[in-house]
Amino acid sequence: MAVTIYGIKNCDTMKKARSWLEEHGVDYEFHDYKALGIDRAHLEAWIDEAGLDTVLNRAGTTFRKLPDAERENLSREKAIALMLDQPSMIKRPVLETEGKLLIGFRPENYSDLFGR
Repeated sequence: MAVTIYGIKNCDTMKKARSWLEEHGVDYEFHDYKALGIDRAHLEAWIDEAGLDTVLNRAGTTFRKLPDAERENLSREKAIALMLDQPSMIKRPVLETEGKLLIGFRPENYSDLFGR
């Protein structure tokens, strides 16, 4: 089973998710979207499946520091442009495997997905 986890290396939630995968013997590829970036196709697919409010990290520091004018009346296109420019605005982790998508880390969701 091919597993890719997307996020930022030093994020505490990412560390928990990666630790869970390692402790449960799940092989994965890590894509650091702060270092490597992320493409529009991924963001569009994630938003199509999970919704903009799930993908965009409105609670994060990067988003909260935006001027009010940039945060208001946020369209899908504007949000994608912001996330492409500043990937730390993407909620994390994002885990993809065999047509399944999990955003955020909850041990019970990972257990359900991987049967562990």
